[in-house]
Amino acid sequence: MEALIPVINKLQDVFNTVGSDVIQLPQIAVVGTQSSGKSSVLESLVGKDLLPRGTGVVTRRPLILQLVNLTPEDRRKAAAEENDPNAWKNGRLYKGVESEEWGKFLHTKNKIYTDFDEIRQEIENETERISGNNKGISAEPIHLKIFSPHVVNLTLVDLPGITKVPVGDQPKDIEIQIRDLILRYISNPNSIILAVTAANTDMATSEALKVAREVDPDGRRTLAVITKLDLMDAGTDAMDVLMGRVIPVKLGIIGVVNRSQLDINNKKVVAEAIRDEYAFLQKKYPSLANRNGTKYLARTLNRLLMHHIRDCLPELKTRINVLAAQYQSLLNSYGEPVEDKSATLLQLITKFASEYCHTIEGTAKYIETSELCGGARICYIFHETFGRTLESVDPLGGLTTIDVLTAIRNATGPRPALFVPEISFELLVKRQVKRLEEPSLRCVELVHEEMQRIIQHCSNYSTQELLRFPKLHDAIVEVVTSLLRKRLPVTNEMVHNLVAIELAYINTKHPDFADACGLMNSNIEGGPGDGTQDAGTGGWRGMVKASKSEDGPYEEKTKYMTSLPASPQKGHAVNLLDVPVPVARKLSAREQRDCEVIERLIKSYFLIVRKNIQDSVPKAVMHFLVNNVKDNLQSELVGQLYKSLLLDDLLTESEDMAQRRNEAADMLKALQRASQVIAEIRETHLW
Repeated sequence: MEALIPVINKLQDVFNTVGSDVIQLPQIAVVGTQSSGKSSVLESLVGKDLLPRGTGVVTRRPLILQLVNLTPEDRRKAAAEENDPNAWKNGRLYKGVESEEWGKFLHTKNKIYTDFDEIRQEIENETERISGNNKGISAEPIHLKIFSPHVVNLTLVDLPGITKVPVGDQPKDIEIQIRDLILRYISNPNSIILAVTAANTDMATSEALKVAREVDPDGRRTLAVITKLDLMDAGTDAMDVLMGRVIPVKLGIIGVVNRSQLDINNKKVVAEAIRDEYAFLQKKYPSLANRNGTKYLARTLNRLLMHHIRDCLPELKTRINVLAAQYQSLLNSYGEPVEDKSATLLQLITKFASEYCHTIEGTAKYIETSELCGGARICYIFHETFGRTLESVDPLGGLTTIDVLTAIRNATGPRPALFVPEISFELLVKRQVKRLEEPSLRCVELVHEEMQRIIQHCSNYSTQELLRFPKLHDAIVEVVTSLLRKRLPVTNEMVHNLVAIELAYINTKHPDFADACGLMNSNIEGGPGDGTQDAGTGGWRGMVKASKSEDGPYEEKTKYMTSLPASPQKGHAVNLLDVPVPVARKLSAREQRDCEVIERLIKSYFLIVRKNIQDSVPKAVMHFLVNNVKDNLQSELVGQLYKSLLLDDLLTESEDMAQRRNEAADMLKALQRASQVIAEIRETHLW
């Protein structure tokens, strides 16, 4: 099972090549306050001085540190790969590296660092390159791999120390920034939390344990490290803390002794410090010496990480397979690089035209479920929006009784009328029918807007390949928009003509209208005698006739609400045209009946015309706009876009499409390699 950690290191290398953290790999996140001894713990595990030192926030970017144990067998194999079996014996210990230990940064590619002072300097330089030199922090990690025969296989993440007060040029919210960064790493369920606390502080106030408990309340993946055991006050010890009597930690509590600043200044090597640490533990904590110290910490971390990797692998395998499928689908949506531009252009044009027509017909592959779209919305416009709008138009809307009476009187001229003049009916009914033109034209506008929306629908759902070629997409939109714009005035003209046709000839012989007139004739005349007398007059004109007996005395039937002007004063001329028209008055029985007859006739005929318009306008829109565009879209697109001079320009990919395709391809390859690595684990019975 020891080989599981190198496997995770392989996976880490795989995903480092694509710079992605979509897979949360098992690792150990080191958390602690400033000056708690985090850096000393890590250097003890490595056995080398390699981390920046100083005051304040020194670690300002996460450092992902992979420790790779090199066995003599590893070096022999590497030498054999170079076709030089004696390479190892001749001083080249590993693939041409003439050193026993060395490091490699991800950002410096294949550069080998055998001087650990250079490694520390590179960490400082890379930190300042991203985070600046004002003590600010950055979430972008530094990847460092250490190869050595003296380390155990581990993957550690050194995080910025928890701080409370900003110093220097640090932002005022530095505490929140560092806390968010720490939580980002320790929230990973595949990480082990190494909570570092100094022994000369109160464990009950440990910030490291406090933040660890926020994401790991059960403590199943938290290990506590107590540093600076040799700096406790005289007369005190850490026995209760190390035994877990103060604050119990499920994965255990391990005490270590750090090098002092004087030791570091005097270049005391880590190996010597570890020997001194062992002597101190034997003297101060003899019963606990074998369960504490740097070497025991390294073995414990190695064991915990191996078991943790084993537990995480099933979910990790599933996650990798799911992501591989997602990236394969994403890569497919980006399409392959174009080789035959002519065929590709024709294919895209044809596909768009087909999808556009299918969306209208309701046979599109991608059917919208959140709202009506395409042909369904056009149907809704015809029968719901337009239909309800026409039905809401009052046949007598905007027409008052005075208007009707005025039209009747104006149509009679200077002679008193015996019958209601037919011209008044035609005049008024045309005025009402004209009101149907505006909602009819609005229907055309709504259908035109929906056909414009279908363009975007096809681009989003049906022909995602067009997103690769923004110029082609824009050109297609322009062609379809132009075609729709060209058909709009033709359709509007036809709808206008439909209303004009109704206005051109008022068909009073229409069967439905004749039936309505006959019904009103029998209702209004009120008796068989009258009916016989008026039968000879024919049509609706015989329904109303002059009748002195019905008019009665003028004084009884008519009351003006405005009085006539007083008699002219003596010496003043009289202008008869100054006589005002009554604002309101009570109508005579005959006037009331005449108006009522005209209103009923208008309503009857209006309903007939409205029914005709409600039926004919959708048909006209379908013929002149919808079907015409459907039938001519393909030929219009081919005629305007399928030209050799336009090929290169139209099939120019968007600036970031090639980059996204390459990134998706790289990520897919990384996931496939990761899947192979996990498959190898099964084959070697490591899992």
